[in-house]
Amino acid sequence: MSGDWIDDDEAAQSVDLSLWRKLLQYTLHYRRTTWVFSIVALGLASCDLCFPLLTGHLIDEIRVHGMEANLASYGWAFAILSVVFCGFILGFIRCAGKIRTHVSHDIRGDAFERLQQLSFSFYDAKPVGWLMARLTSDCQRLSQILAWGVMDLIWGTTLMTGIAIAMFWHNWRLTLAVLVVVPALFGVSLYFRKWMLKAARMVRKYNSRLTGAYNEAIVGVRTTKVFTRESENLADFERLADQMRLHSVRNAVLSAMYMPIVLTLGSVAIAMALAMGGRQVLLGTLGIGEVVMFMYFAQLFFAPIHDLSMWFAELQMAQASAERVLGLIEAKPEIEDSPEVREQIEALGDDTDSAAIDTIEFHDVSFQYGDGPLVIDRLRLQVEAGQTIALVGSTGGGKSTIVNLLCRFYEPTAGEILIGGVDYRQRSLHWLQSKLGIVLQQPHLFSGTIAENIRYGRLEASDEELVAASQLAGAHDFIEQLEQGYETSVGEGGNQLSLGQKQLVSFARAVLKSPQLLVMDEATSSIDTETEQLIQSGISRVLQGRTSFVIAHRLSTVRAADRILVIEQGKIAEDGRHEELMALRGRYYDLYTEQRIMDR
Repeated sequence: MSGDWIDDDEAAQSVDLSLWRKLLQYTLHYRRTTWVFSIVALGLASCDLCFPLLTGHLIDEIRVHGMEANLASYGWAFAILSVVFCGFILGFIRCAGKIRTHVSHDIRGDAFERLQQLSFSFYDAKPVGWLMARLTSDCQRLSQILAWGVMDLIWGTTLMTGIAIAMFWHNWRLTLAVLVVVPALFGVSLYFRKWMLKAARMVRKYNSRLTGAYNEAIVGVRTTKVFTRESENLADFERLADQMRLHSVRNAVLSAMYMPIVLTLGSVAIAMALAMGGRQVLLGTLGIGEVVMFMYFAQLFFAPIHDLSMWFAELQMAQASAERVLGLIEAKPEIEDSPEVREQIEALGDDTDSAAIDTIEFHDVSFQYGDGPLVIDRLRLQVEAGQTIALVGSTGGGKSTIVNLLCRFYEPTAGEILIGGVDYRQRSLHWLQSKLGIVLQQPHLFSGTIAENIRYGRLEASDEELVAASQLAGAHDFIEQLEQGYETSVGEGGNQLSLGQKQLVSFARAVLKSPQLLVMDEATSSIDTETEQLIQSGISRVLQGRTSFVIAHRLSTVRAADRILVIEQGKIAEDGRHEELMALRGRYYDLYTEQRIMDR
């Protein structure tokens, strides 16, 4: 299945420097370390530059003075320079490691924070594997580039600039012989840039799909075994792995071709410097010490070019990661507070505790997912405070969408939803969603204990309040029968509990929050009939005095609702109490009668 995902992250065909400037801010955030970082790089380059100069002067000293040359002073100079060089190397490693660790932490933190803010529509389009790859391998690669790559860039450019100045100062003809290959290096880099970037983007794309395939295989392992789909899943996975291998090999081949070309051009430059320098020595216009110094300079000049070419190749490969990670961090939620609401919050503070949820009105509300067909069609509905509204009807009729619109997980594509006569888009998201309590058909529990999962609804709740909420939800009895009671670990996703037990815990979590607006989406569908009867009285107490929307599959659970709405094709087909709808002998009557027959 994962191989069929559409990757909509098509990006530019070249390195986007503006994108890297944005990412560089993560490094510059640690200004003190960055300054030390830069000083260390400059110092390291200066030490590198001093070794050829000392070597050249030493050879000329020996040539001129023979055994009377002052070798001790040169020995001390080399020793001191070596100690300083080792100190800068240590600083290099420490600074780069610190920056890499901090940058990786910050990028992941910002990406995760953004994931918490994004609307449901974002998750409708992005597979879990895509998101996991962004927060793991892509973040790791970027932090590596932003630390070691920047360090190499500062060190390399400083060293090459210093060498070029020193060489021109001593002999401009030999310098031109060394630098003549630089335009060729630039041309080679331009040629390989496009192909390396394209290959790298494909590698990242299939890496995301492979991660998604892993996730689907683990989550759906029971379904796979039931339908004996192991061989087909393996074939799908191998197809993705083959594509990953193909593009990875292509990427590696391009890098393998690029590096030898850089080294070859560097060797040509050194050979030209040796030939010209040797000729000038024979003519007596140049000393042997200067030739050795130039050979050393030429070799040293192309060392950072080699490192920077590797960094450039890595930059090509990391471009795709940078596009995706920054795209995630800068993604804008489709549902967010308007500028006017944000200004109001800044001026007057958050309005979370103000204005209780009063009357709710759907005024000609329509909705569609993307460019799809209308799911809700000009819905008109008015609900008084404290009413219990039951939504029933055929699967796909729009019941869950109505609830999602009410909770502002999505917003109407036409019309408006009024709370207390005010469009809910004129209030903050936090105002509405802090007053919500939701129990879903497929409850999700987080790793931890039962108590921690119930307290997720209100972290500051006391033990007494936690037990009271569990008793009201009907969860207390089964929890007490467990060996560790409320301290029992639920496992990842709650897999240590049955589906019915998870539902009861999630119901207790919603009760503990004491919400003004309670939404129950098929909340009793996973609970056996006996348990359902036990908690019905609790539900009725919970629903008293608060507005609630209940999506029900078992129609017997909503007989006491103030209003029952039959939703068909995004419209209200019938509206009334149980007795009224039964008397109509319409769609609700048919549904209720069919279910009674099936229950027998």
